[in-house]
Amino acid sequence: MFLPEELDQLFCGSQDSQWDERTLLEAFRPDHGYTSESPPFLYLVRVLSRLDSQQRRHFLSFATGSPRLPVGGFRALAPPLTVVRKTVESGRRPDDYLPSVMTCVNYLKLPEYSSAEVTRRRLTTAINQGRLSFLLS
Repeated sequence: MFLPEELDQLFCGSQDSQWDERTLLEAFRPDHGYTSESPPFLYLVRVLSRLDSQQRRHFLSFATGSPRLPVGGFRALAPPLTVVRKTVESGRRPDDYLPSVMTCVNYLKLPEYSSAEVTRRRLTTAINQGRLSFLLS
């Protein structure tokens, strides 16, 4: 009836869903300080579209608590991945902060980074150091 790959996808979710910029822009929901035209939101989409498969798994673990997407990919996430502006302390630079998440509601708190390169560096640090942690923030 089913191939092993089909059962794996059915029970474990999608591994190879599309991560191109267009798909991410359609699936992610910017909110609370960001719009679909906000530069930091677009930097995030650009950075995520260029991740390799291992980095994608790490990002998913960090942002959703699971290394795989559900069947249907990002569009099937419920609730959708929401990207909001992370507030920073007065007098501090957003580039000094790491992004944080609320995995229970697929909420990514992204500082207003100054460039795609800063976004890539800070996101890489966050997913490598925070994907296996549970912190109350």
